[in-house]
Amino acid sequence: MNKQVKLIDLGEKDYKDTWDYQEEIFQSILDVKIRNRREERTDDTDNYLLFVEHPHVYTLGKSGDAHNMLLNDEQLKAKGATFYKINRGGDITYHGPGQVVGYPILDLENFFTDIHKYLRLLEETIILVLQDYGIESGRSEGETGVWLGVGTAFPRKICAMGVRASRWVTMHGFALNVNSDLGYFDNIIPCGIRGKGVTSLNVELGVEYVDEDEVRAKIIKYFSELFEAEVIAQQAI
Repeated sequence: MNKQVKLIDLGEKDYKDTWDYQEEIFQSILDVKIRNRREERTDDTDNYLLFVEHPHVYTLGKSGDAHNMLLNDEQLKAKGATFYKINRGGDITYHGPGQVVGYPILDLENFFTDIHKYLRLLEETIILVLQDYGIESGRSEGETGVWLGVGTAFPRKICAMGVRASRWVTMHGFALNVNSDLGYFDNIIPCGIRGKGVTSLNVELGVEYVDEDEVRAKIIKYFSELFEAEVIAQQAI
């Protein structure tokens, strides 16, 4: 059972290129698992946590409603944004500059075989990070992600989540709004949820900029504690 997690910071990277990179890693882990089962081997499987910042992009999950995208192709181009239908759960969301995006590609058989627990621990990681900034956050029943103001007149999402899993291997992950241009969310019905807002860490703190490296460091700290993992920085493969 391998609880080491290879941390790779991709910097700013195109969404499709990153998706292809995720798929490559994801498949390499599946290949080991399939070979182990077929040949009765016990080779360790690797785990990864990718950090990335994407240029403006909208992504629609496999169960999402395309009507939640409010722009046509020409309007997307004018906004300097792209759009992809992808193979994660969830509906539509936005990624862009000022957002800390994390893609854990884990073999959950190295940790626990429970997708519900996996999602809750990802949420808890972000909840603890926000707590360090003096921000109280939590979960909204039936809606994956991390929210502020649940049960008030102004509920708002600060971190979206959507994952894919096969043979207990995960991909895709979370997107925490840190210094995001929230105007881009006006072009969609975020996560297909009407009547609720979207926010970012800098807005909630009332500051112009929050150090994104500091946020990533906090995510690593709480992720490693909650998953009982050893996170080790690596170069991109």
